[in-house]
Amino acid sequence: MPTASLSPAEPAIGDKLVYLVEDDLSISRLIVTILRDYQFRCESFRTGASLLQRVRQQPPDLVIVDLGLPDMDGMAIVRQVREQQRCGVIILSGRGHVGDRVMGLETGADDYIMKPFEPRELVARVRSILRRCDKPAEGGAANPTRCACFAGWRYEMDSYKLLAADGSERTLSAGEGQMLQRFLERPNRVLPREQLLGQDDISPYDRSIDVRISRLRRKLEDDSYNPRLIKTVYGAGYLFVSKVEWV
Repeated sequence: MPTASLSPAEPAIGDKLVYLVEDDLSISRLIVTILRDYQFRCESFRTGASLLQRVRQQPPDLVIVDLGLPDMDGMAIVRQVREQQRCGVIILSGRGHVGDRVMGLETGADDYIMKPFEPRELVARVRSILRRCDKPAEGGAANPTRCACFAGWRYEMDSYKLLAADGSERTLSAGEGQMLQRFLERPNRVLPREQLLGQDDISPYDRSIDVRISRLRRKLEDDSYNPRLIKTVYGAGYLFVSKVEWV
């Protein structure tokens, strides 16, 4: 794993607060050093309990979670952070099985990074998620407090809240929320995978988009086998089929 000192090539996104929970002291020190070199504020924790206590005291902009912690399962931490906050979440783990990656994304993580990692890639992933949390989708409305109504649903962009017709509420992750917003601002148009993820250089083998689409369908009660809202256009992308009204 690289340990060389980094020279930041571009400024950090504001003065963002990042929490890291990692019980390996050497890895924790490396990540904290990397993020601080790029002008992020960073606090590290060695247990899930200490992280969650700090999250309740001061919500961060992003949390990096190691899965193998001494006191609790990392997936449970991701789930609790997602239920309590709208911050970005990255899983950093040595578990390389595709099932772990899919479970992490389905639990609510915005990204999953394998150990050993390349420092510049970690910083790039952090920046990408923070941009998605901060900015409305490209071409979107300047006012992020608008709400969209569609097919019996109401979506509040500023809080990532999705409200059903019966008043029940579902909270989306940052990645899910930004993806839904892109759909809502371009209904009845085929959107390529790169546009939905807000990235221009995704690998053709990157399945994270499919996992997020599956999660979004489930929260919208959209049958994955016969979807009525989010349809797959093979070889082209995805199509959101609904009339959308902005209020």
